[in-house]
Amino acid sequence: MNYSHDDENFSLTRFESMLKTNDILFFDSSEFENIIHHYLENGKIALAKRAIKLGLEQHPTSINLRLFQVEILVIENKFVEADNVLDMLHDLEPTNEEIFIQKANVLSKQDEHGKAIDTLLIAISMSKTPNDDADLYALVGMEYLFLDQFDNALIYFKKCLETDTSDYSALHNIVYCYDFLNKNEDAIQYLNEFLDTNPYCEVAWHQLGRQYFTIKEYEKANAAFDFAIISDDTFVGAYIEKGKVLEKLKQYEEAIENYKITLALDDPTSFALLRIGHCYDKLDHGDLAIQFFKKTIDEDPLLDKGWVAITKFYMKRLNYQKALYYVQKAVNTDGDNALYWKLYATVNKRLNFLEEAERGYKRTLELGNYELDTWLERGDILIALGEYEASIFNLIQAAEFYPENAEIEYRLGGLHFSMHQTEEGRFHLKNAVRLNIDYSFIITELFPKLEDRPMIKAIISDSKKASN
Repeated sequence: MNYSHDDENFSLTRFESMLKTNDILFFDSSEFENIIHHYLENGKIALAKRAIKLGLEQHPTSINLRLFQVEILVIENKFVEADNVLDMLHDLEPTNEEIFIQKANVLSKQDEHGKAIDTLLIAISMSKTPNDDADLYALVGMEYLFLDQFDNALIYFKKCLETDTSDYSALHNIVYCYDFLNKNEDAIQYLNEFLDTNPYCEVAWHQLGRQYFTIKEYEKANAAFDFAIISDDTFVGAYIEKGKVLEKLKQYEEAIENYKITLALDDPTSFALLRIGHCYDKLDHGDLAIQFFKKTIDEDPLLDKGWVAITKFYMKRLNYQKALYYVQKAVNTDGDNALYWKLYATVNKRLNFLEEAERGYKRTLELGNYELDTWLERGDILIALGEYEASIFNLIQAAEFYPENAEIEYRLGGLHFSMHQTEEGRFHLKNAVRLNIDYSFIITELFPKLEDRPMIKAIISDSKKASN
C-alpha cells in the first residue's frame, strides 16, 4: 500500500499520541515501516526502537521490521545479536537479497570487508532487477575503498554509473580513485567518454576541469568550467574553480568577476572573499584588497588564511604596526595556532621587540612547529638578548631534529666560545666547518667579537685551505 506524505504524518501523529496515552492502537506493517524510517532518518533511535518493539508485537512475522531491528543492533555495535537475527531471517527467506545486504553491513562494521564484498556479490546475483542494482554496486565499491583496492573500486563505481548516469556520488568516487592512483590522464579520458553521451552533465564538466587544473592545462580547464556553467549557470563550484584557473592565467579581473558571481548566487564564502582580496592585491588595488581581506575575517574569524593575508598585506607595505595589530587579534582568536604565533614572532622581530619575538617563536615550537628556521630564529634572538645558555639549550633541541646541521653547529661553536668554554666551542666549530665552510659568515654576523680570535681564525682558515 502506498502512502502519501499526509498519510505518513497521520500515522506518526497517531503513534506518538499512543505513546503519550498508553493506549494500544493497531498499525499495519507498512505504517510501522514508515514510522521507523522517519525516526532513523532523524536520529531518534530510542523512538525507532520503541516502534520496532511494538511493530513486532503486532506483526511478529514481518521480515522488514526484523531488518530494521538489525539496523538498530548494528548502530549499537551488537553484531552477534544482529547476526543471529539475520540467520533466522535467512532460514525463513533464503533468497531475500536485503538479508544479504544487511549481513554485508554487519561484516563491514567489523572490518571484514572481503567477506562483505562476497556477501554483496551474492545479493547482486539474486537481484530480480539487475538494471536497478546501482546501490549494490556502490556498496561493493565502498568496500573495495576500505581495502585500498582502488582499481577494483573503480570497476564497481563505473558499473554503478552505467546503471544510473545521474548518480553523481559514483562519479565523484570514480574521480577520487583515479586521483588516488595518480591517473589524471585516465580520468580525463573517462570523463570525456562519459560526456560524449551525457554532454549536459555539469558535474562531469566540473570534474574534468579539475583534472585539467591538476595537470596545469589551464586553458582546457577554463573551457571545461565554461561548459559546466553553460549546463547550469547557478553552479557555484564551477565559478569558484574557474576563478582559480583565471588566477593561474593572471587574468585577475575576470577571476574577480567569477568569484563575485558566487557571492550573488549564494551566501558569501570566506574562500571567495579571500581570493577576491588576493586578486585586487595582484592588481595593486590596495584599498579594495584590504576591504575584502577584512570581509574574509568578518565572515570566518577562524580562517587562518584570512588573518595571515591581512597581516602579510601590511608587512609587504612595511606597516608593521598595523601588521602587529592584526596578528595579535589572530592570536587572541586562536591561541593554539602555530602559524599565527610564528607570524607574531616575525612581526615583533621586524619592530625590534625581541622579547615578544622570542615568546612567539617559543610558543610556535611548543605548538609543534619544528621547522629549522623557527629554531634558528629563536636561537638568534636569545643570542641578541644575551641569553646564551637558553640559546644553547634551544639549539641542542634543534639538533635532535636536524643532526649534522652546519647552521646549528656554527651557532653552538660561537656560543660556547662566548662563554669561554673553549673545548666545547672548538668541537662544534670543527663540526661546522667540516659540514659546510660556506656558512662560516655566521660567526662574523652573530659573534663579531670572536672573529679575530686566533683559534677560531685558524679552524676556519685550515678548513678553507683543505677545501681548496
